[in-house]
Amino acid sequence: MELIFRKAKEGDIPNIVKMLADDKLGSIREDYKVPLPKKYYDAFQNILQDKNQELIILENEQKDVIGTLQLTFIPYLTYQGGLRAQIEAVRIHKKFRGEGFGKKIFKWAINRSRDKGAHLVQLTTDKQRPDAIEFYKALGFKDSHIGMKLHL
Repeated sequence: MELIFRKAKEGDIPNIVKMLADDKLGSIREDYKVPLPKKYYDAFQNILQDKNQELIILENEQKDVIGTLQLTFIPYLTYQGGLRAQIEAVRIHKKFRGEGFGKKIFKWAINRSRDKGAHLVQLTTDKQRPDAIEFYKALGFKDSHIGMKLHL
């Protein structure tokens, strides 16, 4: 099966938001409905205009959307002016889960980060997602830091 990794288009936004809302935590955070609220399209335009953001769609040859992720490149002064990559909002459509697509989308994101010159790939995950934590560890991610958030 040939897989296609491409930048998201505006027409993908409903599918992306539906995937983001399709779990216990996402259903609380997201506002998926038809029609989709304008705020999602506004956010998409902001992502499109930022050269350090890549909102990615994974699809098969039949153009079925398998998954999505957002990759953010963060330039900074530490690490001698290094570049780090942040992986966020990874989702695999429920009908494709358990088929290895999660590993494939992460492999793509790691290779893309390396190609862009990033020296580090990082992610955060909610402590309420123990299966995801084990999945990330199996991919080689280490829980080397303590992440903290302040919701505003």
